[in-house]
Amino acid sequence: MAHVTSAHHTNGNGAGLPRVPSIPLSDETNGAAGEQSIGNLVKDASTHLSTLIRAEVELARSEVTKEIKKGLTGSIYFVIALVLGLLLLPFLLTTAALGINKGLWDWADPWGGFLVITLLMAVLAGFFAWRGARKVRSVRAPQRTIETVKDTAAALRHRGENGATAPVPASGDAVRRV
Repeated sequence: MAHVTSAHHTNGNGAGLPRVPSIPLSDETNGAAGEQSIGNLVKDASTHLSTLIRAEVELARSEVTKEIKKGLTGSIYFVIALVLGLLLLPFLLTTAALGINKGLWDWADPWGGFLVITLLMAVLAGFFAWRGARKVRSVRAPQRTIETVKDTAAALRHRGENGATAPVPASGDAVRRV
């Protein structure tokens, strides 16, 4: 039976990903594949398929986890903007009330300070809303997982090609397509 190794990406865009099981390109423990029994070959194939599925699930989990963290950070910025916006409302109402009360003739008396605070709160709320929108827009689909699942599906669909002939069953009902 073939030895199952573990791949770990440490360079480029795979940095920080957890170790996932991988299928070796060649049989490291036994001789030629012709010397193995059909039972061992089936056992190896099921082991490799199981390892491949586990690796795909682990890759999807790690990519989705990373994207969820980015989305959560963006939503925290939105919460901060909402809180500052709610804190802005009393200042805005107080400023409007004092401004209307005083009129334009005494216009810098007490409500000028309230206006400065109101504008400062508005700028802060706008800043955090902008940061939150940037963070949420940066959330992407797990592209590597999608590509590897497509590659795996294509490889399984075309497994009889490349010069190897697959046995043809007597009836079409005996074969279940993957």
